[in-house]
Amino acid sequence: MADIIKHQGIVENINGSHVKVRIVQTSACAACSAKGHCASADTKEKLIDVTTGDASSYHPGDRVIVFGELSMGMMAVLLAFVIPFCVLVISLFIFMAIWNDELRSALCSLVLLIPYYYILWLNKTRMGKKFSFSIKPID
Repeated sequence: MADIIKHQGIVENINGSHVKVRIVQTSACAACSAKGHCASADTKEKLIDVTTGDASSYHPGDRVIVFGELSMGMMAVLLAFVIPFCVLVISLFIFMAIWNDELRSALCSLVLLIPYYYILWLNKTRMGKKFSFSIKPID
C-alpha cells in the first residue's frame, strides 16, 4: 500500500469513459496549524483526467478517491527533470571542449532540449497509457 498515491477529489465532468476529477494538491506545510502565519503554505487545484469503464456510475459533484502508483511520479520526474538536466550538463561539457566558447556552448546545450521535449510531446498518447489513474467512490 506504500507504493500508492491517493487524493480525495470531486467529479467535475464526465465525457464518455473520461471522468475529470478536481483534486486539491497541498504541500506538507499547508496542513500545518501555523499556516496562517507562514508565507510558505501552498495549495493548488488540479484537474485529473481518469479513463474508466464505469464512468456512468459517477455524477458531477461525487466525492471520489484518485489512485496512482508511486512509480508513475518517479518516472515523470525522471523524464521531465533528471534526463534533461543530464543532457544539458553533458552537452555543455562536450561543446565547451570543442569550442571553448561559453555562450555558444550554453546556447547549443539549451537548443538540444527542444528535440528532447518535442519527442516527449510526440509520445504523449503512449505516455498517457502509462500514466493512468483510477478512481473509487468514497462511501
